[in-house]
Parts: sequence; C-alpha cells; structure tokens
Amino acid sequence: MLKKKIFPIAAFYVPGKRRKTLDPDKVMALAEDILANGQKTPIRVRADGDRFVLLEGYHRLEALRALGEETVSGFLTRAALH
Repeated sequence: MLKKKIFPIAAFYVPGKRRKTLDPDKVMALAEDILANGQKTPIRVRADGDRFVLLEGYHRLEALRALGEETVSGFLTRAALH
C-alpha cells in the first residue's frame, strides 16, 4: 500500500509532454477548491535522483504553486519495470 508523503514543490520535474496539457482555467478552479477545502487528492510521483518526476496530478501541482504553497502531498511510486 502506498503511503502519503509531503514533497517540496520546488523539487519537481514535469515532463514536456505533460506540460503541454496544462489548462489554466482548470488550475484556477482547482486553486479555488484547494483554498476552500484543502488538497483532497494526492499527486503521484517517482524519485529521480534529488528530484521528483510528476506522474499524475499536474493541475493540482500547478494550483498549489499558484497559491504560493511550498509543499504538496503525494504518493511516491516506483518506475515501472519493462
């Protein structure tokens, strides 16, 4: 079972393919919801040396960044072995 952890937002790398999917309206709506209710759904990340690679939750991450937050809650997963 995955354990929820707190990660520093500054330590994230977002792959270029994922960055192209950003919807600013969705980020603002999520930011408003997070202000009212807190972060309800953790993001998913994997470790890559001293940084973390975002796997899921780009809009949540950017909403928290827009709010000036320094941390995000998430699940640390391992890279899939092929």
